Amino acid sequence: MMDNLMPDIPRIYTAVAEWMACMLFIVSLKKRFEWWKSGLIMAGMLVLQSVFLVATGNVPIYFWIPCMIAAVSLMVGFIYFCCDVNFQDAGYFGMIAFVVAEFMASLEWQIVCTVWTNELPGKATKSIMLAAVYGAVFFLLWKLLQQHLPKDGKLNISFKEYFSAAVIVIAVFAVSNLSFISNTGAFSNGYALEIGQVRTIVDLGGIAVLYAHLIQCGELRVRRELEAVQNVLQNQYVQYKQSRESIDLINYKYHDLKHQIAVLRSETDPEKRNEFLNHMEDEIRQYEAQNKTGNKVLDTVLTSKSLYCAKHGITFTCVADGTLLDFMDIMDICSIFGNALDNAIECELKIADKEKRLIHVTVSQQKNFLILRFENYYEGSLKVKEGRFLTTKKEKEFHGYGIKSIRYTVNKYDGAVSIDTKENWFDLKILIPMKKTASDEVQNG
Repeated sequence: MMDNLMPDIPRIYTAVAEWMACMLFIVSLKKRFEWWKSGLIMAGMLVLQSVFLVATGNVPIYFWIPCMIAAVSLMVGFIYFCCDVNFQDAGYFGMIAFVVAEFMASLEWQIVCTVWTNELPGKATKSIMLAAVYGAVFFLLWKLLQQHLPKDGKLNISFKEYFSAAVIVIAVFAVSNLSFISNTGAFSNGYALEIGQVRTIVDLGGIAVLYAHLIQCGELRVRRELEAVQNVLQNQYVQYKQSRESIDLINYKYHDLKHQIAVLRSETDPEKRNEFLNHMEDEIRQYEAQNKTGNKVLDTVLTSKSLYCAKHGITFTCVADGTLLDFMDIMDICSIFGNALDNAIECELKIADKEKRLIHVTVSQQKNFLILRFENYYEGSLKVKEGRFLTTKKEKEFHGYGIKSIRYTVNKYDGAVSIDTKENWFDLKILIPMKKTASDEVQNG
């Protein structure tokens, strides 16, 4: 081998690099299938990528770009079928993996050709070098990516972010690969060592840019989700204020009605009118008792939701000690109870038989913990994944933040949220450590 030339990278080395680059994401992201199925896919893709790249090693120059596109497509498909991600996210991860594979193969081959300038080493030495360099690059990049990949694997990248990443990958590929075409031709027997060095440096720069792009996409995703949760919180608070005004008006009417009943009773009325008036009075007492929990904010939310339930044929019952919520912020109470009841009401409205439309709420204390429990009957099947209630609405991108908002709020109080579905009952349970009040501290002292 001449000192100023280095042979082409063996195609099998490139295939292994592409496979390992995909594994960077597959190891970190949630799997679509069981491990044994994923293992079969991994083994099959290693064989498929190796056969494809070796078979296309001597294609004419005008087939080179199509072959590269096909190789990237295989990488994207590999990630998509192994990981529980949408196709757009798989495409984004696949583009990053392609640049990583280019760098991994170029770096390893450049080290080999630089160390052994006169003659390439034997198969055993080359295998050791391959494992060492690929393994080191894989480990370092895996440690970096692990910190910024979403735990659920859902990056939900936008088209604008996807397009910008594609432009970066195309630019890196053009500079790192097309630079040696005019000199020696693609798939030639060798190219200048300096060009190989430039290729490695460009690929490394591409990885750095894409890594920064991935971090930015992750931050934008968190920001969008936080804004959506904050909007849900704000909407629940606005609903509370509107309900407060409506309930105040109802209370005025209710007091007027009591006076009207007293006037009617002083007159000589038929028995039916007395029965009617007795019925009205019973409903007023029921309304008055039902919505006095000891916490005005909770009273407002429960009254608003109970009136809506009564209007739509939903049986709503509640056993609540509102004084236990005194340590919580107004908006947090609105968020937890508003979102939990909205989800329950939405579920009940889908039930045709009104007698089966049942919602029950409990607010109680057990030792030093506040327990909030929301139970409702449901028909059909509900999708609950890893303790998360999956929305059944068509516009999934813009919905499903009710449970997320509840979790976000409960986390502020170091609490926990659990969801259970048994015998057609949806059970949302919230456990929050109680904060000690001044009176409690005096009693304990």
